Amino acid sequence: MTTATLSSQDTIELFDRYVIPNYGRYPISLVRGEGSYVWDAEGNRYLDLFPGWGCNILGYCPPRVVEAIREQAASLLHVPNTWYMEPQGRFAEFLSERAFGKAFFCNSGAEAVEAAIKLARLHTSEKQHRIITFENGFHGRTFAAVTATAQPKYHQGIGPMLPGFRYAPHGDLDAVRELADDELAGILIEPVQGEGGVNPAPEGFLAGLREIADEHEAVLIFDEVQTGMGRTGSWFGYQQAGVQPDVITLAKGVAGGVACGGILATEELAPSLRPGMHASTFGGNPLAMAAGLATGRTIEEEGLLENVATMSERFRSRLEPLVEELPIVRELRTMGMMIGIDLDVPSTPAVGKCMERGLLLNATHDTVIRLLPALNVTAEHVDEGCEILEAVLREMQDEL
Repeated sequence: MTTATLSSQDTIELFDRYVIPNYGRYPISLVRGEGSYVWDAEGNRYLDLFPGWGCNILGYCPPRVVEAIREQAASLLHVPNTWYMEPQGRFAEFLSERAFGKAFFCNSGAEAVEAAIKLARLHTSEKQHRIITFENGFHGRTFAAVTATAQPKYHQGIGPMLPGFRYAPHGDLDAVRELADDELAGILIEPVQGEGGVNPAPEGFLAGLREIADEHEAVLIFDEVQTGMGRTGSWFGYQQAGVQPDVITLAKGVAGGVACGGILATEELAPSLRPGMHASTFGGNPLAMAAGLATGRTIEEEGLLENVATMSERFRSRLEPLVEELPIVRELRTMGMMIGIDLDVPSTPAVGKCMERGLLLNATHDTVIRLLPALNVTAEHVDEGCEILEAVLREMQDEL
């Protein structure tokens, strides 16, 4: 095993001296990963069921992705988008054939959301500029994306926010209808809210939004940054609902952990993102495109969409009994490899206790334990992780 040059403490001291402290970081320096496991500088191993905040959709260092990056790096790392490059065309083809339309590539989910918002306004009439989004959603940290994020905590200290956004309660079609008018350019929603606590859209809600968008000649945008690339058990989350959006945004796991974002837009809308109106210097670079294509082919050739369904049910069968057994567990919400355990106590202590036992998870929305396991997670990983999590939750219940 490769050893780190610095201990975790030495790396922490390096950060203290030279890195802006805008992240709350765990006091651990990670140095190596393989599959669903990662190691710190002291050689401690962790089972990571939230790898890369969902970006490592095939776990750490998936072999085909690593090899694709090596091969591509030996020929071209970066080419400006004023030139054609085969890897970008190939990855666009792969995504389109499993979804729809044409692709624009960027580097992140926030950038993808910015492109989608701009496209909605470019495609509709000049008076149509309003975007409706939903409470407890999350769309990114750039100004349009964070304004679209209808959670006041993300707006504190950085106002005023951008004009043109309206917020509706999640799941309330009547509220959306009241907000929709002749100035509506687009409706933006996550098919499953991620940071908001793993909240699937209620039955019929997405179809209702499709009807409202059509009525107002507005653009329906699904933010698939977290639900895309097989996370829900289908290639994209909209396919679970059977509702066709006009645009989907992509990022996180789309290139297996390499920085990559993008949108897919219908053939009708795509030309509205015309030359000179939007761009991304590093978007669609050969390295990210090679990684994305390798990620997609791995998912397909290794039958990982089927594995998502199987392992999702295994997680559910292990965790669902806790809702009846432990009063602190209010609800289990799952959609493929998106798992939320809603507690009636803060979730951060549970995540800390799990980390002490070698299991990495996430705390979100104050009371939700969130899991975004790799699509190739195994039954052994599920059982190992659930055993630790169950023990921690029972311990927390006993402490009350």
